Amino acid sequence: MKNVSILVPETAVIEAVADPLYMFKAVNQFLQASGKAPLFKVELVGFSKEIKLENSLFSVHTDKLLKDVKTTDLIFIPAVSGEMKTALKLNKAFVPWIVEQYNNGAEVASLCVGAFLLADTGLLNGKKCSTHWNQANEFRTMFPAVELVDGSIITEEQGIYSSGGANSYWNLLLYLVEKYTDRDTAILASKFFAVDIDRDSQSSFMMFQGQKEHADIEIIKAQEFIEVNYHDKITVDQLADIVAVGRRSFERRFKKATNNTVVEYIQRVKIEAAKRRFESSYKNINEVMFAVGYTDTKAFRTIFKKITGLTPIEYRNRYNKHTVTTNV
Repeated sequence: MKNVSILVPETAVIEAVADPLYMFKAVNQFLQASGKAPLFKVELVGFSKEIKLENSLFSVHTDKLLKDVKTTDLIFIPAVSGEMKTALKLNKAFVPWIVEQYNNGAEVASLCVGAFLLADTGLLNGKKCSTHWNQANEFRTMFPAVELVDGSIITEEQGIYSSGGANSYWNLLLYLVEKYTDRDTAILASKFFAVDIDRDSQSSFMMFQGQKEHADIEIIKAQEFIEVNYHDKITVDQLADIVAVGRRSFERRFKKATNNTVVEYIQRVKIEAAKRRFESSYKNINEVMFAVGYTDTKAFRTIFKKITGLTPIEYRNRYNKHTVTTNV
């Protein structure tokens, strides 16, 4: 029997508590239906017997208090809501317990922005991690010693797991079900919960909003120029001249401030503009390509897929309800 401890932090997202509970209890039922013994003992664990969430809209009744759980096999850290630094302060008491359990052999999995609480333990230092794409910049700022993997649905390293944004944590749940049981049980669970079992990227959902949460005025000026003039050909030398900074210094400062090279940033702005056009217009692939400043079909398709995980046609067909059949 595997002991599964689902933490119930203050300000937890209720779905990220309920969904792993539902998943692993359902897997027990699948196993029993096939004549096997249930494998998981699933418990909700928190600071108190009752934890109120979403401004007291929901009350979660825990099975055990944190102090009473001496050993466990798998810990789930759900997503938390609100301002991250405040959430970490409210849940600081979880940190030594998580570290102790991990050092005693437990595996630990964070769901979505639960990665912030996991990173606060220090267990992720020097390791890979995934979280919601929308809070990637904040995560990097708060935890520079962690290697954040952009676009990833799941990371696994030395018994520590993390998942990408929002509902992508279902893919981590399936991954762990398969690891602890077998492929057939995981497939059955994926069908029951209507989850694509092998989805490995959140790239197609990501919206590039520009990284401007820094204090480098010259770099912000360059970013704003790119975002206004993305449809034109923009060079590094041109941008360096505009902000009156030497090229080498400009490139170094740009990378430090935005976590992108200048070329990567220009590409991401162009592709974000292309995504918006695919979502909201009837324009064909070539029209969108020219509108965002590309003239080479192969280059556009390659960069688009690298950033979004989908080809231009796949993206338009998935996200534009008024799609037309057009090939690049």
